[in-house]
Amino acid sequence: MRHRLSAWLAPQRPATPEPIDDPARRRVLIIELIIVFAITLGLSGVRSLLSLVDALLRPEPLGEQRVAINAPQATMDLIDLLKQLLSVVQLLGWGALGAYLLVRGGMRLAEVGLDRRRPGRDLRLGVGLTALIGLPGLALYLVGWQLGLNLAVQPSTLDETWWRPITLTLAAFGNSFAEEMLVVGYLLTRLRQLGSGENSALLIAAVLRGSYHLYQGIGGFVGNLIMGLVFGRVWQRTNRLWPLIVAHTLLDVVAFVGYAFLRDRVTWLP
Repeated sequence: MRHRLSAWLAPQRPATPEPIDDPARRRVLIIELIIVFAITLGLSGVRSLLSLVDALLRPEPLGEQRVAINAPQATMDLIDLLKQLLSVVQLLGWGALGAYLLVRGGMRLAEVGLDRRRPGRDLRLGVGLTALIGLPGLALYLVGWQLGLNLAVQPSTLDETWWRPITLTLAAFGNSFAEEMLVVGYLLTRLRQLGSGENSALLIAAVLRGSYHLYQGIGGFVGNLIMGLVFGRVWQRTNRLWPLIVAHTLLDVVAFVGYAFLRDRVTWLP
C-alpha cells in the first residue's frame, strides 16, 4: 500500500522519451513551446488574467458579475452557427498542432496514449474520472461563487435553436481535445525531454490549466488547478490520453448542454 501511494505521489520518470542534452536541440524545443502556447492556451491564460483584473476593478463584487463560456457570436442564426463551428475547428486545430509536432519530432501518438488499443478500459477510466471530478468540482464552484471568489459562470447563453445541443457537444469535444492534447500529451512530453521532474512538470501544466480559467474567478483557477493535478498524474501513471479526453468531454457536455436545458427551469443556476 505504501509503495503504491509513493508511486502516485512521486512517480518514476519513464525511460522514454529520453532527456535531450544537446543545447541546440533544447533551444529549439524551448522556442517551440513558447510559440505554441503564445498562440494557443498560454495566450488564453494572459487574457483570462486581464479579464479577472478587470472584473476585480469593477464596483460590483465578483459574485454579482456574469461571464458566458458559449455565447452568441452573430445576430443571424446561420452565421452564428457557422462561427460556433469555426470556434470548434480552431480548438481541434490547436490540439492537432500539438499532436503534429510530437509526430514531426519522431514520436508516435501511441506513446502519449492516443491510440485505439484499449477502448473499453479507456472509456471506463474516463467515466470514473468524470465522477471523481464532476460533483466535487460543481460543489467547489458553487461554494466559491457564494463566497464571492467566482463570477457567475454561464456555460451557455445561446438561443434555443435546433443546432444548439449539437454545437455545444462539439465545443465540449473541441475543448477537451485541445486542452488534454496540449497541456498533458504535448507539454508534459516536452518537459520530460527537457529533463523536468514528474512533479515539477505536473505543477507547471496544472498552473497553466488554471490560468486560462482565471476569467471565471479565483475559484475557477483553483478548481482547474486541482483538475490539472489529477488528470496530469493519471496520464503520468497510465500513459493514456483518451480517458482524459473522454472525462473532459463528458464534464463539458453536462455543463454546456445541461445548463442550456436547465437555466430557465431552475432558480439556483446563475
